Amino acid sequence: MRQQHRKLFIPVFILISLLTFTIELRAQQLLDRRINLQVNRQRLEDVLEIISNQGNFFFSYNSNIVRRDSLVTVNGRNITVRSALGIIFPTGYEYQESGNYIIIRRAPLQVTIVTEQSQSDENYYVVKGYVRDDQTGEHIRDATVYEKQRLSATMTNEQGYFRLKLKSRFRTAALTVSKEYYQDTTVQIQAGYNQQLTITLSPAAIPGANVIVGPAGLPAPDSIYVAVPQPDSTTMLYLYKKMDSIRVQRTAMGKFLLSSRLRLQSINLDKFFTVRPVQVSLTPGLSTNGKLNAQVINNFSFNVFGGYSGGVNGFELGGLFNIDKKDVQYLQVGGLFNIVGGSMKGVQVGGLNNTVLDSAGGVQVGGINNFVKNNYRGVQVGGVYNHTGKKMSGVQVGGVFNFAGQTASGVQVSGVFNYAKRLRGLQIGLINIADTSNGYSIGLINIVLKGYHKLAFYGNEVLPFNAAFKTGNHKLYSILMGGVKTGTTNRLFAFGYGIGTDIGFNRTLGMNIELGSQYLYMGSWDYVNLLNRASVNLQVKFGKYVSVFAGPAFTVFYSDQDRSFPNYKYPVPASSYKTYDMGTNLTGWIGWTAGVHIF
Repeated sequence: MRQQHRKLFIPVFILISLLTFTIELRAQQLLDRRINLQVNRQRLEDVLEIISNQGNFFFSYNSNIVRRDSLVTVNGRNITVRSALGIIFPTGYEYQESGNYIIIRRAPLQVTIVTEQSQSDENYYVVKGYVRDDQTGEHIRDATVYEKQRLSATMTNEQGYFRLKLKSRFRTAALTVSKEYYQDTTVQIQAGYNQQLTITLSPAAIPGANVIVGPAGLPAPDSIYVAVPQPDSTTMLYLYKKMDSIRVQRTAMGKFLLSSRLRLQSINLDKFFTVRPVQVSLTPGLSTNGKLNAQVINNFSFNVFGGYSGGVNGFELGGLFNIDKKDVQYLQVGGLFNIVGGSMKGVQVGGLNNTVLDSAGGVQVGGINNFVKNNYRGVQVGGVYNHTGKKMSGVQVGGVFNFAGQTASGVQVSGVFNYAKRLRGLQIGLINIADTSNGYSIGLINIVLKGYHKLAFYGNEVLPFNAAFKTGNHKLYSILMGGVKTGTTNRLFAFGYGIGTDIGFNRTLGMNIELGSQYLYMGSWDYVNLLNRASVNLQVKFGKYVSVFAGPAFTVFYSDQDRSFPNYKYPVPASSYKTYDMGTNLTGWIGWTAGVHIF
């Protein structure tokens, strides 16, 4: 019995000892835990894994600041984790504990005011200095340094140096520094004093580059809680590509007209916009709002040659062009063109072109073309071309071409070509194309890709052999047709156009009502012979692809031909056919049509 108690005591003692050791180990600070580490020129990521296994915790770090493939040599017995990390990493790093994690990151530098601070006797004072990375200490080039109240701005040079002249009439002042991929930093300065300072920027961390190293076989916790919040830079970079503030810079005219300095400044200042009532520009960058005009939304904007503004909430006039990063509403007139990075509401007139990189509504008039990337509601008039990338609700009038990338719920009128992916309105043009249609297309060629397509072969009292291609939708389809009567003495040739509608009674029975006009060639092109017919045909369907049809037709025939030609039929119809005199050169009669539909 005593032996059994002894056997039971030993595993219980071992279990209690292990639990006690684990509790003590967890109670101990992670950085103060002791390890044995003897490695010679091993990869840093492997060394961190060795430490995490011995200390029974996780490391987390950003691969942008830690080189995982760097080689490490450490000889240490019974040393703390903090000491080991001090050997592995050079100065400039810090280590923060969070739960069962040690987070490795760069130690931030501090903003320091350096030398040279003296009161200015002039109406202005000069602030100069350097902008540096707060983790590497490197100078940052092309950062924007600006004062919001005065709308004064400059950019750092290749050495990170800047110089900004400010007026003394404001009692307070603050400099803000912005740079892509960095967090904005604002520093209070003493107004009225010449001064030099150093400003540091913190890089925006990229979570997608985070690396977690942990003990083998121990699953990582679901989340890490870090004292200093890190922005979701993956999302930030995605939004950065979508921002209104840089859309206009990607256009061909934006690249051509805007200097690289202006484009860089716009990227840096994507989060800063302010409002002013009036501005006057000579060219982009030369404005009464100073160098920050591209960050200003104006009520009234006047550009002698052209301007680059943040947006307009009123009226804008440009001698040659207007470029706005964000929204424009009410009235915008450009001698040559307008480019809007956000939305447009109101009236927009461009001598050649209007471009809106979001949605628009109102009236848009372009001498050559109008381009709206997303939705448009209103009237769009283009001398050549109108483009709406998504939904169009209203009227498009284009000299040559209209385009609606998704839905056209209004009217498209063009001299040649209309396209809408989903037509819910009316198309009028020489060629009309839609992917699907619940509306009406009127033109010489109407194509609905997922609509009504039929090939017909038929005969009538005038032409025994006819073929027609019918395309559109059941409500309204167009008909391209041709016919022939062969023989040695009664030849006839015909070609023409018509429209029709298909009415279904059930799966088997239906009816076609059609109007058509054909030119008859009866031996000479010197005469006009037009065969105009209205027909009503009963249709019987045999499956999905074949149907037969037949029905009466009423014909009105106009002909100024007064003689026959060898081998060609004359007159039409035959003199024995009962006709009605309907006026000069007009004859009417009742005829028939019978044939078969395929597809």
